[in-house]
Amino acid sequence: MPVIRVTLIEGYDDEVRGRLLEGYSQVTRTVLEAVPDGITTFIEEVKQTSYRRGNQPKFPKAPPPAPERIVREFLGAMERRDLAAARDFLAEGFSMVFPGGVRFTQIAELIAWAAPRYRRVAKVYSGFDTVPGMETATVYCHGMLEGEWPDGRAFSGIRFIDRFTVGGGKLLDQQVWNDLAEIRAQTGAVLATPQ
Repeated sequence: MPVIRVTLIEGYDDEVRGRLLEGYSQVTRTVLEAVPDGITTFIEEVKQTSYRRGNQPKFPKAPPPAPERIVREFLGAMERRDLAAARDFLAEGFSMVFPGGVRFTQIAELIAWAAPRYRRVAKVYSGFDTVPGMETATVYCHGMLEGEWPDGRAFSGIRFIDRFTVGGGKLLDQQVWNDLAEIRAQTGAVLATPQ
């Protein structure tokens, strides 16, 4: 029956404190295989005026948004084709790898590559899973793709999984796996001729 006590400087909002408590509970469950009802986590807060480090007052730093939120907002911007908003989520040196090992460093490259493959594509999410790390977090999202082939026929129910590395409030990389090419071959859909 582990008990985890966290001491924080006052000033963090309920959402951040909740994420922190949830994270400690999940890690404890993973490492110790403790019964969930047996894990107790709580936060004790210290007034800002009652805390010093190196004989200097310290104040809470605003944490970045939750990694899952960053991924969701990026994917939402991509689906809306708000490419300027999508680019704002990318760290310097961002790269993405799509099926077949095709690598891009710019969103415009991805859009040009995808143009002859389908008219439209959207993701229907089954879930998001976040794996925390010391410097970065890994976020997996998975579900089904739906959209239209270049000839206008609809498709749906095509499996996908995306893996993102998130650090410092930005996306560092994205790796994509899906069955789009296999299903396209089965249905006889052909690539559009690039214009």
